Amino acid sequence: MNLILLDPNDLTADGHVCITDPRRLTHLREVHRSAPGDLLTVGVQGSNMGKALLKELTPERAFFQLEALNEPPPPPLPVHLVLALPRPRMLARTLEHVTALGVKEITLLHTKRVEKSYWQSPELRAEKIHQHLLLGLEQARDTQLPTVTLSKGFRPFLEQQLPGLLGNRRGLVAHPGMPAPCPRNISEPTLLLVGPEGGFIAWEVEQLLTAGCEGMHLGPRILRVETAVTALLSRLF
Repeated sequence: MNLILLDPNDLTADGHVCITDPRRLTHLREVHRSAPGDLLTVGVQGSNMGKALLKELTPERAFFQLEALNEPPPPPLPVHLVLALPRPRMLARTLEHVTALGVKEITLLHTKRVEKSYWQSPELRAEKIHQHLLLGLEQARDTQLPTVTLSKGFRPFLEQQLPGLLGNRRGLVAHPGMPAPCPRNISEPTLLLVGPEGGFIAWEVEQLLTAGCEGMHLGPRILRVETAVTALLSRLF
């Protein structure tokens, strides 16, 4: 936790902060080893970052006095990530990683090689997704939560969502065997589509390319989804 991320409800009317949830309290005590008098970096979800003076720390609460909130969060990446729904354990790590890297728009997509049982995972509950996003923000010192959309059908996504997403973005499909390598250091708004382990099926790739996307590859190595997504974002931006 490189940032004490505050929910707006943590703020009191007189300009103080009161934290009561066990996760952050445990982190303050056992990882930060904080004590009254420490000046810590804080940020309010959806707003700025700054400093707060720890006045009290007990097993039940942490009480801060805000010093300033005048530092803006880091700029987001100009990308909407469309990710074929990975295995639940990998989904948790991937959400944290891409949030830390600055992705603010995420669509989780069903494709042919996605197991239907993945959509029943507790990791897709709104509160679990929210928790993973918070962890990514805390790691990267960011305050702007991404939006996550669930798209459970490939054809409806193709026909109803993709045209709008491509309206003002460059569409890039990451898939082994594509003739073009991943471009580097682009700055334009981008729609990045990443398949599941095993990749998109040939029909899905054909439909995405026909819709106006460009195919690309990361080289001869076949990577796990979480590794591939991190590598793609690092090269692209």
